[in-house]
Amino acid sequence: MTQPMKEPRKFSFDAVFDGPGASGHTPYKRLYTTDEVERLTAQAKAEGEKVALARAEAQSAAALSALAESARAALPALAAAAHEHRVGAAELAVAAARKIADAALEHFPEAPLQAALTALASEVEATPKLVLRAPQALIERLSAALAHTAESIGFPGQIVAREDASLPPAAFRLEWGDGAAAFDPAAAAVRVAEALEGALAADGLHAELIEIREDEHG
Repeated sequence: MTQPMKEPRKFSFDAVFDGPGASGHTPYKRLYTTDEVERLTAQAKAEGEKVALARAEAQSAAALSALAESARAALPALAAAAHEHRVGAAELAVAAARKIADAALEHFPEAPLQAALTALASEVEATPKLVLRAPQALIERLSAALAHTAESIGFPGQIVAREDASLPPAAFRLEWGDGAAAFDPAAAAVRVAEALEGALAADGLHAELIEIREDEHG
């Protein structure tokens, strides 16, 4: 017996199909309220700002690290330049001081002798005789200045002045009993220069040690 044919059903391209095999899931479009939209927008904005801030902080840290490394690399050159400047300034000061000292000795050659006797007052007070040795050109002037200073400090002993051609200009030598004191401007200038050179060398070494310690501590 032949089955009667069903009436054809028009296909409508629907998203949901009834009948056998249909899924039963009904898709729908989600609608957001104004408050939800504002909340989601604020959340997305905050997350974006957080990411941007983290990126900026990372870039800043990298830049600071690069600057620190550059500064550390420049330290040796800066230390050398500073040391060279100190050396130059010190040498200039010594040269100027020597010029002033030479001019002062030329006008007041007796000043170092008077200062020396004043400083030695307690040491020579019991000696019966002081012997002054000086260049011929200054013997009379230094002898008179020594006698004046001896009187002012109450030295009662004898003063003997003797020429000494081996002494350079403005130099002198005082002798008493088993003691003696001498002054030589040229030798004094050499000692000052050597002391300054040693101090500057020590200062340069100190700067290098500081630099080494900074490198060790990173």
